[in-house]
Amino acid sequence: MAKWTAKHEAPEPLEGPVVATVTGGTILWFALFLVQLPFYGWFADRGQLWWVWTCAAGGFLGLIGIWYVRGRDAALKRHAAEQAAEAAQAPPEPEPGPQA
Repeated sequence: MAKWTAKHEAPEPLEGPVVATVTGGTILWFALFLVQLPFYGWFADRGQLWWVWTCAAGGFLGLIGIWYVRGRDAALKRHAAEQAAEAAQAPPEPEPGPQA
């Protein structure tokens, strides 16, 4: 069996407002949990309590996600600042001039 090889390079990862996206998703999970709480008995009578607890778990896992993506974002900014500082400290390249 032949090994599979890619025919083209992988695309660059999409970057966007990751912290805002994860925070919004976490808020949404908690909001869904709070909306379902008044109907707890209705869900229990039908054996559908997993709906309520799935929203609670999504909210708490979202808190971990917020912590993670904030740390990632800070590390990316720190790395970019270090790269900029190194570029500013590097001696300028001599311009090619006429050779005698």
